[in-house]
Amino acid sequence: MITIDLHTHTRYSHGRNTPDEMYAAAEAAGLRLYGFSEHSPRPLGYNYSKEYREQLAAHLPDYVREVQALKTRAAADPARCQVLFGMEFDWLSGAEDFVRQAAASQNFDYRLGSVHYLQTWGFDDKAEDWDLSQDACDRHYEAYFAAWRAMIASGLFDIAAHPDLIKIFSVQKFHTWLARPDSVALVRTALGELRDAGMAMEISSAGLRKPCREIYPCPTIMRLAAELELPVTFASDAHSVDDMAYAFPQLANYARAFGFQESVWFDNGTMHRQAF
Repeated sequence: MITIDLHTHTRYSHGRNTPDEMYAAAEAAGLRLYGFSEHSPRPLGYNYSKEYREQLAAHLPDYVREVQALKTRAAADPARCQVLFGMEFDWLSGAEDFVRQAAASQNFDYRLGSVHYLQTWGFDDKAEDWDLSQDACDRHYEAYFAAWRAMIASGLFDIAAHPDLIKIFSVQKFHTWLARPDSVALVRTALGELRDAGMAMEISSAGLRKPCREIYPCPTIMRLAAELELPVTFASDAHSVDDMAYAFPQLANYARAFGFQESVWFDNGTMHRQAF
């Protein structure tokens, strides 16, 4: 049974609920450890069509204060679901100094590293952006994993979130690309670098709610991760109380099918292991 969720969001970005409401939903779902990982602010030029940058920047102090208060209250009662204070950071090519400063801005328990942008293009924004040929998609997949490797090499993060997010609007073409030996070699290299950096790979049910209708990451990447004995974390990427611990029984069965028997979590950057 998965009782840890390390990737969640609140109304302070593009979620729907307050930190208090999300925590109550986590307890109701039977979680024993709940990680708040709100999005980090982004600089101008890295945009979405439905932008939440200003709201996030304005309310970041509220997020920090409310999560820390929840963490303190939970710590006073070990029988309750415990709280971790984290954040999800976009790796932004061309704005690396901004990312480094953001990652050092608070005493986070853990830091999620994500790639949502290729240069300044938010590739997970609109499905119509992916009305492309296989060759064009292939170039984006290669660029994505190059950015992923740069994110890992930065040494800033504990967990690599939704490893194959790039498939969100082009899942069949992604699998065509990943069936090639050179693509497998590229992904294997990236996963090896992740392991050597002391990071964990996220297994996320969020893809089941997205157009790709597939867990992140896909079976090919799961097999590679198992061969490399990568530590893994679990995530719902919840943006509302309705998403809390979404499809976690399915996620547990999926991970066990590849031989995973434990997940990890981070406290002030220190990795801990727990069977599921």
